[in-house]
Amino acid sequence: MGFSLNTTIINSSDKLKPDNAIIFCDGYVGDRNDISILANYWKNYLPKPVFICPDAPEKCAVSPSGFQWFDLMDQTSDEILTKSLVAEIKLNKFIDEIKTEYMLSADKIILSGFSQGCMISLQTGLKREDKINSIIGYSGKIIDIKHIENNIKSKPDIILMHGDKDEVVPVSFLLEAKDFSIRNNIPVKTHLIKNCDHHIPIEASSIALNYILKKF
Repeated sequence: MGFSLNTTIINSSDKLKPDNAIIFCDGYVGDRNDISILANYWKNYLPKPVFICPDAPEKCAVSPSGFQWFDLMDQTSDEILTKSLVAEIKLNKFIDEIKTEYMLSADKIILSGFSQGCMISLQTGLKREDKINSIIGYSGKIIDIKHIENNIKSKPDIILMHGDKDEVVPVSFLLEAKDFSIRNNIPVKTHLIKNCDHHIPIEASSIALNYILKKF
């Protein structure tokens, strides 16, 4: 089957039909090759899932070699929300394709993302009617608090990690997302990574790996 997004598939090491799927959403200006590095590391410890690494649906406005889930340049908050809703439709379609291709129910799928990929993962995961297993987010934020609060349809477990030196997406957004989750009775765990800027360090990768090992 062809997928609606350009995708790198990293199959489970035992070559059997996967029991689960982990979808990685890249960040702004990133691509599927960037995020697949993490998938290749996790594969050594997770023999059952298939790892799905799509490019975001749009060429990045500031870098022709990168991709974006939605444009961030010179946009108002309302414009960003509107464009993120378009991206959300595309990610939902992609998740449904994964479910069909691998014959998996939503609770066998983890959605993971870095930066803008984390943002769209949170928005999409919380608004899906069929509850996915978990959302793993790095260095992201909730795009529009009011919009999500008015449109929560399911409450998957969430784990969020953020560097305390992040100047691209300030760490205050981690605290905002945690407060939002607690207020809305959404299971959430957060980890602040010391002396870390806007990237995924080994410590954060290991935290997420241990989290998945308990899930799958």
